[in-house]
Amino acid sequence: MAARQSAILLIGCPDAKGLVASVSGFLYEHGANILSADEHRDDASERFFMRIEWDLADFELDDAAFRSAFRNRVAERFHMDWRVEYSHKPLRVAVFVSRYLHCLADLLHRHKTGELAADIRLIVSNHEDAQRHAGFYGIPFEYIPLQPDRKAEAESRQLALLAEHGIDLVVLARYMQVLSPEFVARHAGRIINVHHSFLPAFSGAKPYHAAFERGVKLIGATAHYVTEILDDGPIIDQEVIRVSHRDQLEELIEKGRDAERMVLSRAVRWHLQHRVLLCGKKTVIFD
Repeated sequence: MAARQSAILLIGCPDAKGLVASVSGFLYEHGANILSADEHRDDASERFFMRIEWDLADFELDDAAFRSAFRNRVAERFHMDWRVEYSHKPLRVAVFVSRYLHCLADLLHRHKTGELAADIRLIVSNHEDAQRHAGFYGIPFEYIPLQPDRKAEAESRQLALLAEHGIDLVVLARYMQVLSPEFVARHAGRIINVHHSFLPAFSGAKPYHAAFERGVKLIGATAHYVTEILDDGPIIDQEVIRVSHRDQLEELIEKGRDAERMVLSRAVRWHLQHRVLLCGKKTVIFD
C-alpha cells in the first residue's frame, strides 16, 4: 500500500478571534481531510501557534495555488508567519561530527531502520574517524580539517557543500567546533546541536568535568537550535540522568552519552516531522 501523502501547515501570528475557523474553513473549502490539528497560545507574547496536517488525496490545490490562495485570503489578514511542508518531501540533512561518534552512530542506525524520515546527503568532519561509519551506511563523507589560521577557508568549503546538496538541516552530532556568525546566519533555525549538559547549567567545553567537581546529582543533555551566542539557542529537548557520589568522572561521561543520543534523536525527529515552532528564545513542540 502506498504511503499516504499529507501537507503540514505551521503558523505563528498575533492571537485573534477566528483564527482556527478561518484556517480549517479554508482547507475544508478546498477538499482537505484534516488528519491532525494542534494549537497553542503563548500568554507572555500573546501569539498564537498552530500545526495542522491534512490528506492530499482529494485536496484541490497544488502547492503554488495553495500558497497564493492561503496568503491572500487568510495569512495576510491575520499577519501570519507561516510555511507549508509535505510528508513526501523528506528534508535533506548534513551531519557534522568530530571524534565522538556515539550520536552519529545512533542517528545513522535510526535512519537506516526508518525511524528518521530524512535524506541524509553527507557527513562532514574535521577528523577522519567517522569515515568508516559513512562507508558502512553508504553516505558521502567529507573530511575538512580545521586549522586555526584557515578556519574561514574551511567554513567556505562547508557552506559550498551545503549549497551543492541543497541541505535543509544541519545536525551537529558532537561537532566540537564553534560556527561563525556568518555560517549560523546562512542557516538560521536550521542547525541543531547537542550539548552535553542540562543547559543553561555548565555551558562550554567540559560540562561533565564541571558537574563532577560540583558533585551534582543530576546530569543531562540538551538539543537546541544554534545561534550566534554559544549554547544559548532555543531549546528543543532535554534529558536528565540521576548520578551519585559513587560515580566517577568516566562514569558520568558514559551515562551522559546515553542522554545525548536520546535527546538529539528526538529533536531531529521532531524537526523532520515539522513539529517545532520558534517563540522568541523558546520553542513550541507539537505532539
